[in-house]
Amino acid sequence: MTYDELLIEAGNESFVVREKPLNGNDGRVYNRWIAIRQDLPSIKEKSCVLAEEMGHFYMNAGNIIDQNDISNRKQEYRARLWGYNKKVGLTGLIEAYEHGCRSYEEVAEHLDTTEEYLDTVISCYRSKYGIRTAVDNYIIYFEPALIIGRIDGN
Repeated sequence: MTYDELLIEAGNESFVVREKPLNGNDGRVYNRWIAIRQDLPSIKEKSCVLAEEMGHFYMNAGNIIDQNDISNRKQEYRARLWGYNKKVGLTGLIEAYEHGCRSYEEVAEHLDTTEEYLDTVISCYRSKYGIRTAVDNYIIYFEPALIIGRIDGN
């Protein structure tokens, strides 16, 4: 999803999203108010942050800033995973493959994300699913590299 698409979805879900000067964080959420650091270098980065902040709203309870607390780390993981699935998702990877994307750069471009963010998503999916997973008639390998193919051979 692009930043504009996420902003529309956020608006439809009654979020108020504002770009603000933030110190120490790229984004913050309080109730349905989301602040995105205004001086992030790209719209793609703002999009990734917005997806995660929406994930924090849907998946977290209370203040989880203290990451020494294991409960807070678990909530952080759930929020990030929600954002990864919203922004990229396994079906997004398949869609990129069907669109003809074969390189990491092409997949990131198609999904309107940075290569660094895509790398983080793939790493998370590797920890969750192992080296590969199947979705419908597709298989997605996360190791040794991102490889996507149809199971029926087409």
